[in-house]
Amino acid sequence: MRRPSRHQAGLRMTTPSNDVAGIDELKRQLQSAAAENARLHDRQNASAEILRTIAAFPSDARPVFAAIASSSKRLLGGFSATVLQFIGDELHLVAFTPTSPDADEGLKASFPRRIEDFPTFALVRGGETIQFPDSEAEHVPELNRNLARLRGFRSVLFMPLMNRGAAVGMISVTRAEPGAFAPDLVQLLQTFADQAVIAIENARLFNETKETLERQTATADILKVMAGSPSDVQPVFDAIAANANRLIGGFSTAVLRYLDGAAHLAAFTPTDPVGDRVLQSSFPVPFARFPPYPLVANGAAAQLPDTELEPAARDIARARGYRSMLFAPLMSEGEAIGVIIATRRETGALGEHHVRLLQTFADQAVIAIENARLFNEVQQRTNELTEALEQQTATAEVLSVISSSGGDLVPVFDAMLAKAMQLCGANFGVLNTFDGKSFHSAATYGLPPAYDEYRRMQPLEYGPGTAPARLLLGEPYVEIDNLDDTAAYRSGDANRRALVDLGGARCLLTVPLIKDDRVVGNVMIFRQEQRRFTDKQIRLLQQFAAQAVIAIENTRLLRELRGSTEELTEALRHQTGSANILKVIASSPTDVGPALKAIVESACELCDAYDAAVALKDGDSLRFSAHHGPIPINLEKWPINSNWTAGRAFVDRLPVHVADLSESDEFPEGRAHALRMGHRSILSVPLLQENESIGAIVLRRNEVHPFTDKQVALLQTFADQAVIAIGNVRLFEQVQARTRELAKSLDDLRAAQDRLVQTEKLASLGQLTAGIAHEIKNPLNFVNNFAAVSAELMDELNRSLADTKLTDTTREEVDELSGMLKGNLQKIVQHGRRADSIVKNMLLHSREGGGEHRLSDINALVEESLNLAYHGARAEKPLFDVTLKSELDPAAGSAEVFPQEISRVLLNLISNGFYAVTKRQMGSGAAGYEPVVIATTRDRGDSIEIRIRDNGTGIADEVKEKMFNPFFTTKPAGEGTGLGLSMSHDIIVKQHGGTIDVTTEPGKFTEFTILLPRKSSFAENNKK
Repeated sequence: MRRPSRHQAGLRMTTPSNDVAGIDELKRQLQSAAAENARLHDRQNASAEILRTIAAFPSDARPVFAAIASSSKRLLGGFSATVLQFIGDELHLVAFTPTSPDADEGLKASFPRRIEDFPTFALVRGGETIQFPDSEAEHVPELNRNLARLRGFRSVLFMPLMNRGAAVGMISVTRAEPGAFAPDLVQLLQTFADQAVIAIENARLFNETKETLERQTATADILKVMAGSPSDVQPVFDAIAANANRLIGGFSTAVLRYLDGAAHLAAFTPTDPVGDRVLQSSFPVPFARFPPYPLVANGAAAQLPDTELEPAARDIARARGYRSMLFAPLMSEGEAIGVIIATRRETGALGEHHVRLLQTFADQAVIAIENARLFNEVQQRTNELTEALEQQTATAEVLSVISSSGGDLVPVFDAMLAKAMQLCGANFGVLNTFDGKSFHSAATYGLPPAYDEYRRMQPLEYGPGTAPARLLLGEPYVEIDNLDDTAAYRSGDANRRALVDLGGARCLLTVPLIKDDRVVGNVMIFRQEQRRFTDKQIRLLQQFAAQAVIAIENTRLLRELRGSTEELTEALRHQTGSANILKVIASSPTDVGPALKAIVESACELCDAYDAAVALKDGDSLRFSAHHGPIPINLEKWPINSNWTAGRAFVDRLPVHVADLSESDEFPEGRAHALRMGHRSILSVPLLQENESIGAIVLRRNEVHPFTDKQVALLQTFADQAVIAIGNVRLFEQVQARTRELAKSLDDLRAAQDRLVQTEKLASLGQLTAGIAHEIKNPLNFVNNFAAVSAELMDELNRSLADTKLTDTTREEVDELSGMLKGNLQKIVQHGRRADSIVKNMLLHSREGGGEHRLSDINALVEESLNLAYHGARAEKPLFDVTLKSELDPAAGSAEVFPQEISRVLLNLISNGFYAVTKRQMGSGAAGYEPVVIATTRDRGDSIEIRIRDNGTGIADEVKEKMFNPFFTTKPAGEGTGLGLSMSHDIIVKQHGGTIDVTTEPGKFTEFTILLPRKSSFAENNKK
């Protein structure tokens, strides 16, 4: 219900009864109220119209100014209205209501004007509302009086447009007759002024946002170009010039680089062919004749508002057609390396935001230049590393041939010659052995047929002065790069003539095979062009020669070892009987059901599938062996054909992924089954064993939700695990033979590793160590476990034979035989554990420095390490028991560390604590002794303190001085390598910039104190 207006309320109060005069008064009041309502309605409509205009033109305030001028004139009963805006020290006309053509032209011609020319306007800019009831009054400034006469008005009201306490413009309303404006009209004009400010602010914010978006878009475009052209800055320069020119609204933009004391044109936006040729012909130009060079040398942008005022820029500006210029330097490490120049047709300086924008493009140009430089440096380094890797790979391949040659030198020499020629860029080569009197051809590679035939028919005779003879005299290598212009060739030496004429050789390089300071052969490679070998190629051939010597020596040693091998083979036959018994005991792992069940459960969970199933080949079908999930299978087996996704995967031996099986006609039987069961997306991956399908694993989803590439790869991993589980039974019988092969390979590789110290281009020791360790880890576990089980079985066998009636002689033979077998097994266990310890330490040191460097919760690392160490100790010794205590300071918080490395340190210290308390418990046997290991953390401001304390045996002073030295240990053989504390010291001190100290009292306790800085210097060191 509407409330009555003041007039209506007053009407009810003054309405008389039965009085004609009262009725007239009522009519008058009603008319007045109607007029007031109409006036208010007009004002509301005007305000609404202005607001609609503001909404319709968010980026342009001029339509709003026009609407405000029109409404102000109409609602204030004015003769005319104008809207003016303060820009700098000038007043600009932005909207007005017309009066007459001459007056309107005169008004427009009066602006823009300096504000100081109009004292009245200066007062308005100060925030005052001013009105002149009569423009002809004496106190009215003459300029205002003249403007009133020109426009034809007598009274005027000036209203400032205030924004955040400052005037940004004003509205003026005039009347043809003199008289002051009523207060409510002044208030109305104030409302219009507020709306004008809103329009100005909206337009400013809208345009700023638009400009920001355009800049960000341009930046993103340039970054895309950078990413797509990491080694070439030209596309980036072209994009920068085009985007800068577009966003600044320029006539043309150019990017120049400073190289070798001159400015070079790198990119520009074209204008016309003539102007473009003038620009291109002007560069490169020395700095002395390039005015922008000193102008922006200090790193700040500069402008040339009028090129006509600068003689050095006038000619090219006229040719190109521009009048003003903006310069933004390309700064790198405080030095100008180029400049971006934007031009406009108009004179005058560009705005500050344009200056900042061009500087942003300049910064991007610098980034592009630096990126290209770094990329090319990395590319060059990559090429060098690739070459080194090829050489190391070749070395490894040759060593692999050596280790598998079985004493046959021919494949070794062939492989070595092939790699040497490949990496040294030779056409053919030979390898000769020397028996002290003459050379003998041991291997050839790539010989031209005619020269090869000649060598077969002629003995190898190298006279004085020839390359092989010079090697015998002690030269480290011989290179001849003009074989067809040597004395031997000119004198008619038969071998040299055949080499040049039949073999086409023009360049020769030969290095000796040296063993025990004497020549035992040589390697010779040839080029059929006159091109010298590089120093790197010479060193590489010397390295291959060293490998040939290794192969020769290995062959000799192998022959000596064959006699010992026959004896070892007999001993291994005795162990085969034990292996057969272990095979029977281990027959239970042949049930793959639990493994397959775990695989489908994990696959279903980690791949976000509704269900998972494994089907194995059964004749011509795939029979389901494991399933997990709510979708029913409803089939015992699937036929192996391409009508099912699993069958297709089995046949093609490739993954099959269908986004919506219900819409696919490619698998008709699978589609029909999907419609019955309700699943839509499906993924099938084959189980491949030696590249042959033995089954398939299937994932399904009820909705159309395709699997990601990562999920496909993960399912392939699950498929591989299923194949491993299925193949474990067959693989078990091969473990013993594989173990012997790996043990021999380990011995060979260790011997090769010792010799590799003498070579210069070896593969990374860490990679080799990790590879060996991972290769023998699982077979070694089998040997350790089954040897221990065999020992236990021997005890059971003795107990079983105890009740058997045997003769004394037989009993003695059985006891002697069982004792010998048990002793052998115990030795296997002992040395297997020693090998396992070595493997673990090899793995630890091969991973040194690995992992992600990140902010980590130190308390969480300590708790995790305590749990891992305790459960690891329990797994190794089930009767192990210790009291673990932790006093973790919640304020300790996080630090920038390699969490994997810190965990290794903590595990090492905690394990040492376990060893100390166990040793004290076993040594003293004191009643009431309780082994305790305590871990504490404390907040130390910029650092975090970690303490690991045990109440074990403590550390003697002489041990304490050496405990951080590599390979120093007090543990018995087989229980430690002496690398743990050395490794821990390097991780804490060298890698993390912290400290590690120890406090101990022999027989009572040991406490390690670690102080880790919260902010690691690792990232800073990497920058340096």
